[in-house]
Amino acid sequence: MPISAESAASAESPESAASSGPARAPARVLTVAGSDSGGGAGIQADLKTMLAFGVHGMSVLTAVTAQNSRGVQGAWELPVEAVRAQYRSVVDDIGVQAVKTGMLSSAALVETVAELLAETTAPVVVDPVGVSKHGDALLAASALDSVRKRLLPTATVATPNLDEVAQLTGVEVRDESGMRRAAGAVLTFGPRWVLIKGGHLPGDAVDLLTDGSEEHWLRAPRHDNRHTHGTGCTLASAIAAGLGTGRGVLEAVVAAKEYVTGAIATGFALGGGIGPVDHAWRFR
Repeated sequence: MPISAESAASAESPESAASSGPARAPARVLTVAGSDSGGGAGIQADLKTMLAFGVHGMSVLTAVTAQNSRGVQGAWELPVEAVRAQYRSVVDDIGVQAVKTGMLSSAALVETVAELLAETTAPVVVDPVGVSKHGDALLAASALDSVRKRLLPTATVATPNLDEVAQLTGVEVRDESGMRRAAGAVLTFGPRWVLIKGGHLPGDAVDLLTDGSEEHWLRAPRHDNRHTHGTGCTLASAIAAGLGTGRGVLEAVVAAKEYVTGAIATGFALGGGIGPVDHAWRFR
């Protein structure tokens, strides 16, 4: 799936990720997120994406949801102690080359994860999950300030969609010029880069990647397919996989968008509602 990128600067050069042989472990990428029992988003989508990119996916579970193609029927947050123990268990023994965060439903969880990330040198992709594809709230309103002040400053790349931008900044995006304003507003909270996802706008699927000086507009054809559950989780995990294998930010984001575009094109129906994107589209 070709992706066009309009860039104000050239792409960064990736470091070599060549394997020296079958005994060498792949890059290790950690997702800190909630579970989707329907398998389309959350931890499940993250691990499928990481496998598709050839990295070793690991997980810190933050919440359990009862979820299907029609929506979220229930959600149960894990204790802070359980989240911290999972993170330390993985990072202190196995190590990580990149971390991706997803559903962090409360201020206590946001602050705990932000504290852990501040002690980790690997690049971090923050997907500031606010609502599900079906409109179900996945982040308490009381946690928004913690996301702004604690979590976003840890991000190498933050990946809000337009609804999440409005939640975090108050900027309502209706066109591409609004995406530029939104990016500037998110960058004030401290991430190195922000990817504003414009998929909710009409026309081609356009995203804006910027660090405040470089600006890259990424465009892809829009596919007429309603089965798009898990797009945000999948994109953020694909970016983390790229960063974990040594790609620069622009290269990682372009590769991730190409992967998600293909996954949307082949998304399939499950149940009676919105089905998932196809994480295995490259292998079918």
